[in-house]
Amino acid sequence: WRSPEELLVRVCIAIPTIALLLFFGLPLLTIFWQSLHQLDGSLGWGNYAAVPQTPGLLTATANSFVISLGTTAVCLLLGAPIAYALERSRVWFKPWVRLALLLPMLAPSLVQGLGILFLLGRNGLFVRWSGVEHNIYGYWGLLLSDVFYALPQAVMIIQAALRNADVRYYDAATVMGATPLQQLRHITLPNCRFGLLSAAFVVFTVTITDFGNAAVIAGDYKVLATEIFSQVSGQQDFGMGSVVGIILLLPALLSIYIERVASRKELGRGSEQRVPLVASRSVPRDLLLGALTHLTALAICAIVAVVVFASFVKLWPYDMSLTLVNFDVNIADGYKPIWTTLYVSVLCALLGVVLLFLLAYGVRERHGRAIKLVYFLAILPVGVPGLVMGLSYIFAFNNPAYHLTWLYGSAVLIALCNLYHYHTQGFLTMATGMRMVPRALEDAVASLGGRIRHVFGDAILPVIAPTVLSVFFFLFMRSMVTLSAVIFLVTPETSVASVSVMHLNEAGFVAQAAAFSTIIVVVVAAAMLLMRALVFYVRPNLGAAAL
Repeated sequence: WRSPEELLVRVCIAIPTIALLLFFGLPLLTIFWQSLHQLDGSLGWGNYAAVPQTPGLLTATANSFVISLGTTAVCLLLGAPIAYALERSRVWFKPWVRLALLLPMLAPSLVQGLGILFLLGRNGLFVRWSGVEHNIYGYWGLLLSDVFYALPQAVMIIQAALRNADVRYYDAATVMGATPLQQLRHITLPNCRFGLLSAAFVVFTVTITDFGNAAVIAGDYKVLATEIFSQVSGQQDFGMGSVVGIILLLPALLSIYIERVASRKELGRGSEQRVPLVASRSVPRDLLLGALTHLTALAICAIVAVVVFASFVKLWPYDMSLTLVNFDVNIADGYKPIWTTLYVSVLCALLGVVLLFLLAYGVRERHGRAIKLVYFLAILPVGVPGLVMGLSYIFAFNNPAYHLTWLYGSAVLIALCNLYHYHTQGFLTMATGMRMVPRALEDAVASLGGRIRHVFGDAILPVIAPTVLSVFFFLFMRSMVTLSAVIFLVTPETSVASVSVMHLNEAGFVAQAAAFSTIIVVVVAAAMLLMRALVFYVRPNLGAAAL
């Protein structure tokens, strides 16, 4: 007979792994299988062979790469100086800049597109004030919205790379007569090159897989994300839609792989003996970087602020008087999508915390090839775009052959899709927190006669509590704002807020779309504040709880 501890570890590994296979592995296999189904009902590679003869698909593929590469270049050119300003300069009001960079993460991606339309569109504030008419739809509008959506992620990654600096290298360079520009070229840039590479591939992946901004502001500029939606929802060609999904999956997986290699190399460059660099004062540098940083932060705030402002406008842009009528939504089931989104997000966070905690504990306790395979499966979802994940759920859970159709159209399935869309980030965070639990503390509880429940309650949970809270709120907030992963899963009876924003905007109810967006931003911001308050409360009590 195996010991209770051994059985517990096996159960902790088995339950999340079975869930991974069922709600991640199976859907991915079904989307590949569906891509082999041709319009005449036969099986074959005809859909793949038709790709070169489909001009619209080739154009969408080329456009996706062009817009993604352009967004990546702009985010690096803009994000590197901003990250440098936050880490290596004496720029004033850094907290306000960090707050501004959080704003794009508090709302669905299409909010950036909406904000740019309110500012620069045909009926935008700029046209009304200047009288200069122009068309923001297409490449330039999509580029702007993608840049402001992906820029915060690039800045945070580059900041992490800059934070590993060792002041001794700079002191030695100064003694040898190197100028600040030479130090930048020969020390700073080489030391953070993996961070720059990591940021580049994250931005590229975020852009090429984003659906929200493209749906709002791309216009006739077709990209792969909108092409999948067109093939499935418009033409009902599920086979070709699956092929487009797989095409979208390949560059995302490749970029994620390269980004992870870069992250590991960057992590390995750190040293426990390093001496942190303290930013020195340089008036010309700080003024230049400060101007760039604060102008960018102001632009981000303006995009979100104009959406909030539009939600209080009576009839944009003809009657700009303030009103609350837009929040009295009498279409699209009123506030039902908001309540559904809250329910889905809480359910996603609860399921995620339980499954990720069990998996992180099981992986920590066991080693070997099987565990390495489970670990690889747990981090694989990060390379699957949300659109591909949502499309695969249609094939897996709306097919009577798999006996899981009872889940289709339910809030539970949407919650599971969101969970496995963000599974990698949650698992890595939970696994990192689990490694922080001291083995000596567990041994002490066990040696005093404590059973398994005492080890969990008195040794593991008190230490990992901040991590559990962080993972819970991370899954909750991402589930509140995600669009691409759920666009195919909503039904007339079960819709979510982000999809309602898109439908309201498509129907011309832009003020109501702004009102829904404002509610989402307020809810997610409140969740972030609550998370910080709870983590701040829990951490001072860890020592007492452990004792």
